[in-house]
Amino acid sequence: MFDIISLFWWLFIFYLIMAPQIQYKQLQLIRLKLLNKISEKRNSTVITLIHRQESVGLFGIPIYKFISIEDSEDILRAIRSAPKDKPIDLIIHTPGGLVLAATQIAKALKEHPAETRVIIPHYAMSGGTLIALAADKIIMDKNAVLGPVDPQLGQYPAPSIVRAVERKGVDKVDDKTLILEDIARKAINQVQNFIYYLLKDKYGEDKAKELSKILTEGRWTHDYPITVEEAKKLGLDVSTDVPEEVYQLMELYKQPLRERGTVEYITQKN
Repeated sequence: MFDIISLFWWLFIFYLIMAPQIQYKQLQLIRLKLLNKISEKRNSTVITLIHRQESVGLFGIPIYKFISIEDSEDILRAIRSAPKDKPIDLIIHTPGGLVLAATQIAKALKEHPAETRVIIPHYAMSGGTLIALAADKIIMDKNAVLGPVDPQLGQYPAPSIVRAVERKGVDKVDDKTLILEDIARKAINQVQNFIYYLLKDKYGEDKAKELSKILTEGRWTHDYPITVEEAKKLGLDVSTDVPEEVYQLMELYKQPLRERGTVEYITQKN
């Protein structure tokens, strides 16, 4: 009896450990199948940069994701291996992340010989916006948003650091603040110059300079949502023809199962 009970508990523990991993692998296979469907339908190389909170493992601990060096390495590899004469569809869902990583991805996307399209079903903030600006076409859900790309130094926006020193006066701040302000100015100039590089061929030099300044000058808070309508007013070429399969794909990136959902709905059939 003791041996049977022990065996039962060992099997139960094994299940607890392996079941989430098996379920996650199955989910990955379903995602790949749908990505292949999108690729065939659009005759393109499809790449995803989707950052959602997912839980993997024994205790379902949520993993929070942002644009990282690992992301840039993977996407650069995908772009490098993509056929040079075939379009790229990059599906983005991200709050942003490292400027270095986003810059690498954006540069690689811009340099792809064939057409490049960034598809945004919900949001692409900060570094996600920087990547979107590199594409030949930006395709957004009508309620999706972009965001400003003003550099952040620690917990403070770079433009706010510059303005604080300007208002107070350089003779009334300490050396540490002056050094921070110098770094902030450099960060803003660097991002502005890169955005100009991304946009000048599509929009012309004057418009590229204008957009690079607007998006980095600290006109808004860093989490300000730039809607489709506002993006068009700024002069960005944005369409809202998001493929239906992209929405289906996003359904496969659910929040942790252990968390109770806050939204439920029922659709009445006609």
